Amino acid sequence: MTDTVAPDLPDGLTLSAIEAILRGRHHDPFAILGPHDGQLRVFAPQAAEVIALSGDSVTRLDRIHPEGFFCGPAPQGPYRLAMRAGKHEWQVEDPYRFGPVLGEMDEYLLAEGSHRRLYDRLGAHPVTHEGIEGVSFAVWAPNARRVSVVGDFNAWDGRRHPMRRRLGPGVWELFIPGLMAGDVYKYEVLGVHGECLPLKADPVGFAHQAPPETASVVHGLPAHDWHDQGWMAARATRQDRQAPISIYEMHLGSWRRGGADEILDYDAIADLLVSYLDRMGFTHVEFLPVSEHPFTGSWGYQPIGLFAPTSRFGPPEGFARLVDRLHQAGIGVIVDWVPAHFPSDAHGLAAFDGTALYEHADPRQGFHQDWNTLIYNFGRREVANFLEASALYWIDRFHVDALRVDAVASMLYLDYSRQPGEWVPNPQGGRENLEAIAFLRGVNERVAADHPGAITIAEESTAFPQVSRPVDQGGLGFGFKWNMGWMNDTLAYFRRDPIHRRHHQHDLTFGLVYAFSEDFVLPLSHDEVVHGKGSLIGQMAGDRWQKFANLRAYFTFMWTHPGKKLLFMGGEFAQEREWNHDQSLDWHLLDDPLHLGVQELVADLNRIYRDFPALHRLDCDPAGFEWIDASDAAQSVLVWQRNSDDGAPPVVVVCNLTPVVREDYRIGVPANGAWRLILNSDAERYGGSGVSEAAHPVAEAEPWHGREHSLRLTLPPLATIVMTPA
Repeated sequence: MTDTVAPDLPDGLTLSAIEAILRGRHHDPFAILGPHDGQLRVFAPQAAEVIALSGDSVTRLDRIHPEGFFCGPAPQGPYRLAMRAGKHEWQVEDPYRFGPVLGEMDEYLLAEGSHRRLYDRLGAHPVTHEGIEGVSFAVWAPNARRVSVVGDFNAWDGRRHPMRRRLGPGVWELFIPGLMAGDVYKYEVLGVHGECLPLKADPVGFAHQAPPETASVVHGLPAHDWHDQGWMAARATRQDRQAPISIYEMHLGSWRRGGADEILDYDAIADLLVSYLDRMGFTHVEFLPVSEHPFTGSWGYQPIGLFAPTSRFGPPEGFARLVDRLHQAGIGVIVDWVPAHFPSDAHGLAAFDGTALYEHADPRQGFHQDWNTLIYNFGRREVANFLEASALYWIDRFHVDALRVDAVASMLYLDYSRQPGEWVPNPQGGRENLEAIAFLRGVNERVAADHPGAITIAEESTAFPQVSRPVDQGGLGFGFKWNMGWMNDTLAYFRRDPIHRRHHQHDLTFGLVYAFSEDFVLPLSHDEVVHGKGSLIGQMAGDRWQKFANLRAYFTFMWTHPGKKLLFMGGEFAQEREWNHDQSLDWHLLDDPLHLGVQELVADLNRIYRDFPALHRLDCDPAGFEWIDASDAAQSVLVWQRNSDDGAPPVVVVCNLTPVVREDYRIGVPANGAWRLILNSDAERYGGSGVSEAAHPVAEAEPWHGREHSLRLTLPPLATIVMTPA
C-alpha cells in the first residue's frame, strides 16, 4: 500500500514512517531521524519543546506529532538539542547526526566470521566519536526487525534509541553521546516476526549487574597496568610438558569468606590466596568459571557473559589485579571456559533475535538433556567466531595462562547422553560432531598462534584419540587432557577396605597401560566432592586414623605417578564436609593435628615434585616410568621408579596399602650405595605412626626385581614412601 503524504508534513516524511518511529517498528531509523535534505527530525517523547543549537544559531523545531515527533530546518554544521518539559530544561547530543562507528573491514570480518578481536568492536565501548564523548554499542542480531539500546538513560523505552543495521554481518550499531562507564543497559529486540522479545543482556558485555539483576553495564575493555613481565616471558617454559605443574582448583565464592560470612572481592581474595599458594607450593591455580552467570548454584558452568568476570567479586579490573599478583608470585592462572552449552535464561543468548541464532534449532542437536541447557551451533561461522573471540579475550585482556575447556566429551559426540532416535548423525552417518571438532581445533590453533606459551586443557572422559596432540599431527590441539579414568579407578581402590585390595591391584596399575597416550593431568576435582559423594577424606576406607593414612598415601601415590596434578580446594587439609558453594571451607579444622598434617604433606609433595626432576620432567613420556614390582597384590605393595632425562638421579616409590607393617621387605633398586628417604606419608609430623621415618637404607649387591642391587626396608602401614640415592 502506498503511503499518503499529509499536506502539512515536510517533504520526504510520511505518516506511516512517523508512525513506525513512534511505535518502535522502523527498521532503519537513520533514514528518518537526524538531518535530511535541510530538515532536522527528532523523536523526543520526553520533551514538550525541542530547539537545535548550532553556534549562535537557535532553531525551534515544530512538534508535528503529539507523541513527540519534531521537525524543523536543519542547522549548518554540528548541533545540540535543547529540550524542555514543564520546569525542566536540559541539553543533549542527537545520536542520529553521527556516522557509523564500525568500519568496512569490521563489517567484512564479522560477516566472514573471522574477526579475531571481535571484542574490540562488538559490545559497549566508551569512545570519543566525531569529537564527542559517549558509548558505541554493537550487537549481532541478523534476523531482528529492530534492535534498540535501553536503560535508565531513556526510561527503558525501546523507541528512543533504535540502532543502525549493517546489512552484511547483520550487526546493529549505535553511538549514544553522553553515556559513560557505569550506565546500565540491555537490548530490546523485535524478533523475526515483529514480536518484542524479553530484554537481552549484551553477548559481548564486559560487565554485568550483580545477580539476581541481569542487565549489562557499560564498561569497555578492562584497563590494567600489568607488572607480570617476568612471568609472561617464562610462561611457555613453566607450562611445558616437562615442567612441574601442580594445580590448585578453587571456587572463588567459597574458598574463604569474611568474618560475617560475606563474599570477599578479588583484591581481598588476592591478599590471602597469593601467600597461601606460595606457601603450599602449587604452581598454578584454576578458577571454576569466572564468566558472569545468573545462577550461583551452577558454580559458573552455565554462563551468560563470556566476556565478563562475574561482578560478584568486583569489577573486571579486580580480576586483572588478582591475576597480576599471582603472576608476580610465580603462580600461573587457569580459568574454566564453557563453550559446550549455555543456559536458556530469557535475558541470555536463547533465541536472541527470535530465531535459533547461537543454538541449533533442532532440539536433537541444540538441547542438552542432562543440564537443560542449549548447545551452540559450532558450524555457524559467526557463532564459532564469537566463542573463539571469548577464548582469546581471557588470554589477551586478563593474561590468563590456560583455559580448561569444560565438557569436551559432550561436544565431540552427537549422541552424548542420548538414546537412539534422539540425535542426528553427521553427514558421514557417524556420531562424531565434525563441526565441534573443527571448532576446537581452530580455537587451539589460534590460541597457540596468537599467544605462544598459553595452553588449553580438555576435560574429556572418553577414548577420543589424540586430544592432546597437535592439530597438524591429526590431534585436537589441547596442551593436556584430564585423566578421568585414572581418577575413577584409583578412588574406587582407596574406597575399598584394605582386606579386599589384593583383588583390585589393577585399579592402581591399569592407568599405566595408557598413561602416555595423552599428556595427562591427574584430577581430584570439585566433581569428586559433590552430589552426595562426600569429601575425599570421607571416601577413604577404615576408621579415622586409617582414613587419614589412606588419604596421605593416596596423595603421595598421585604426586609420584606420571602426569600433572590437580587438587580441589579443601582436599589439601582433608576437609571432612562435602563441598558447599554457599559456605567457606572449614579452615578451623587446621587446629586438629591430623588435618594440619595432611596440609603439611601436600606442601612437601609439591616441593619434592618441583625439586626432583625425575618426578616431573618425563611426566608425559614412557621413559620416565618403570615398574620395579607391580605383582605383589597379596600384600598390596607397589614399587616403581621415576626417571629424568637430564642426568638427575632416579626416584623410587613404594606403596604399602594395608595397615600392616611389613618388615624386611626387599626391593630392587637402580643404584648401589646409600639411599635417603625424601618423603614418608606415615611421618609423625603428618599424623602418621613414624615407622621407617628415620631410615637410611644402603643397597646391597643382591639382585632383585631384575636389578643388580636391592634394599631391605620396613614398610610403614597404609603409606607411600619416596626415596632417591643419597
